[in-house]
Amino acid sequence: MENPNFLKQKYDLHNAPEVAAASKRAEIKTGEKVPQNPEARIQNYLDRLERLALDPEKKQPRKMFGAEPRPRALSLLREMVMNKYVRPNKEKMAEGAARVEERAAREMGMEINYGEQELAQRGEIAVTDLEKSLDNWIAYLSDMNEPYPTWFRYYAFRNILDLGDYDKDKGEFTKRSAGSTRLFPDIDRGALAYVEQMIEASKDPAMLERLQKAQRAAALENIPQNQLITKEKAAAFAKLSFAKQYTEGIRQAGEITPEMREETRGKWIRYEQGTDPTALWASLQNKGTAWCTKGFGTAETQLNNGDFYVYYTLDKQGKPAIPRIAIRMQGENIGETRGVADNDQNLEGNMAEIAEAKMNELPGADKYRQASVDMKRLTAVEKKTKVGQELNRDDLVFLYEINSPIAYFGYQKDPRIAELRKNRDPKQDAPIVFECQPEEVAHGIKDANETTKAYIGPWNMEIFQKIRKYPNIKHLCESFPDKKIFLQTLETNPDINSPELAEGALKGKNIYLSDWGKDLLYKTEFSQEKEKYDLVRFTVEQLGFSKGATTDEIYKKAEELGLELCPAQVGPHLRLQYPGREWMLIAMKRITDRDGNPRVFSLSSDSDKLLLDGYYANPGIMWDSGSEFVFRFRKLDS
Repeated sequence: MENPNFLKQKYDLHNAPEVAAASKRAEIKTGEKVPQNPEARIQNYLDRLERLALDPEKKQPRKMFGAEPRPRALSLLREMVMNKYVRPNKEKMAEGAARVEERAAREMGMEINYGEQELAQRGEIAVTDLEKSLDNWIAYLSDMNEPYPTWFRYYAFRNILDLGDYDKDKGEFTKRSAGSTRLFPDIDRGALAYVEQMIEASKDPAMLERLQKAQRAAALENIPQNQLITKEKAAAFAKLSFAKQYTEGIRQAGEITPEMREETRGKWIRYEQGTDPTALWASLQNKGTAWCTKGFGTAETQLNNGDFYVYYTLDKQGKPAIPRIAIRMQGENIGETRGVADNDQNLEGNMAEIAEAKMNELPGADKYRQASVDMKRLTAVEKKTKVGQELNRDDLVFLYEINSPIAYFGYQKDPRIAELRKNRDPKQDAPIVFECQPEEVAHGIKDANETTKAYIGPWNMEIFQKIRKYPNIKHLCESFPDKKIFLQTLETNPDINSPELAEGALKGKNIYLSDWGKDLLYKTEFSQEKEKYDLVRFTVEQLGFSKGATTDEIYKKAEELGLELCPAQVGPHLRLQYPGREWMLIAMKRITDRDGNPRVFSLSSDSDKLLLDGYYANPGIMWDSGSEFVFRFRKLDS
């Protein structure tokens, strides 16, 4: 559907203030009038949304969103939504959560009452949970790799803001009210694809005809008339509320029973690039997958971009008909690998080896190799736990992601990680991981002494100075296992002693170097000899700025505390040696980019690569309290 006429009819969107504002911006920028017809005004607005939020040409300023840099506009959108829908209602949310817990306690014969402190905690927890569920939607609908048109992304996001989670007993979505503690709906990619497909069919006769043809072909011309998608059915569907449309999409999903999940025998089928999507589309209907490929238009888009492989396991009749693994090719290489373990499309444990064997036959498997290895190992740890076998230190280091995060195939982490951790006691596991006795672990700085080997507790400059007096402490965490404290010695590689060699080394390790990062790299002085730098990382708040601070304020305070700026070469050398995926900034003398803007190196990651970037660091720019900076320090005996 090329024209956004659907949004005009649904919301009278062409008369909305934001659409008028977008027209004015376009006219100022181009010097040309935006046509006054509704479709042109809405399309201009959608084009602006696409530039800002999707940023297909990667021209917008980036900011970390979750674990990867995304257009800065997404963070602004998130703040706007949170300030409108969630944060003003924190007190109501806290009260509601407390009442639910009190009722549950009374039903169990207990009596509990919440004071102000407990209510405040419930409010913070509710806000955090809602933020996470909202972030999932923003990240998904702003992902350029997803095949949705901009009008549909807008439509879906506008509507999920008014919905709570899905009530399975009633078969409907709850309506969000002020102060609701209910999370935003789960993302069902298959249901979304179904909604888009039906709306497209209501507006586009050609799409309707193709869907009908696909239905008849899939059913060998014997499809009952009442199951055929007609113009009237599609039009009626388009007029429904999004909540009812999404509900209908979920009902169309079907299910994979536990018995079906036990079956591993099956067959790979290849759908060739550029072929008719009917067979692929038909094979996924009512089979319990959450793949967006269940939408006809999505299946067609994906086949236009490359081959598509599906592994079907045997059904009750012994036919390979239950889709369990999808491998989508993007051109000549693997674009993504997905499973049916959950709505986030993780692979089931018993599908990991089958997926790995197939991926090894295809180009571009390297970036998925670690995920395959980790999924097999996670399955082994899961089996040990189920039979009551003790996990050894290597198992715990893996499960707690001490050395590196567990790679996965889905959109979110494999849920088995959280499930396995939930049944363990981190306090008992920590000494095993750190290879020391329980009494050698300090839970707070007051417990630290000359025999301490591991520290778990708050982190700031004052504690750092005290920790330095105890050389036996080799392991540091703010909390175990989730927040490891960054304190390490970096030794530069003397063979990487020029910008050209550094760029080659980054490419060799599949690390993405942004354009801004490259600007800084080629103005960086590299040592010709091995250098050693003792590095420590603090958030802006840990340096004493609970409400954030400017770059100059941070640098000045660090100097007062005895910290030093890092040489610029720390950025590329640290990126080459440090496997962590979190976002951090190198506190360094600023370097100007091609446009004359001051920047510092930043380390981060996207979905499958580590990144070295150059982040804007004007002296007066305000950093939030959670921003993390890496500094150099001198050892006490130097």
